[in-house]
Amino acid sequence: MNEEHPKFGIRARHTDSTVTVYQAYRPEIGRPAARHGRFPSSWSRTRMTWIKPSFLWMMYRCGWGTKRDQETVLAVEISREGFEWALRNACLSYYVPVLHGDAKTWRSALRQAPARVQWDPERDLRLNPLPHRSLQLGLAGRRRSGTRTSGSWGSTT
Repeated sequence: MNEEHPKFGIRARHTDSTVTVYQAYRPEIGRPAARHGRFPSSWSRTRMTWIKPSFLWMMYRCGWGTKRDQETVLAVEISREGFEWALRNACLSYYVPVLHGDAKTWRSALRQAPARVQWDPERDLRLNPLPHRSLQLGLAGRRRSGTRTSGSWGSTT
């Protein structure tokens, strides 16, 4: 493994107070969000939303904006404090016996967690997989997240 790239890492544009993440939407959601700096009322705040700190992983996921209902890619600036809170309170999206003990315990933690962590292969400019992994972070909707909702993390840019 290249020393510059640990196998698991959060590669993101950030400041001391914000982290930029990416999401792809159908134009009916993405365009008003970009225009007004907030998601329109038609955007569901009760569903889990997956944010991607890696721009290239987002481009892989949406096919450079060519996949249906993923044509509008937004850079969303969220608070670093909220991002770190989500990471601290997240559960892995997949079962790992050495971390979770038994599958029942993991399933329970997954249901209760306000966020989920998933690691996927990072991508190069041609969208080929790289040997290191990039974060996807699932933010629970209003039904499960307690005080934070997927709509209360930041603003679109």
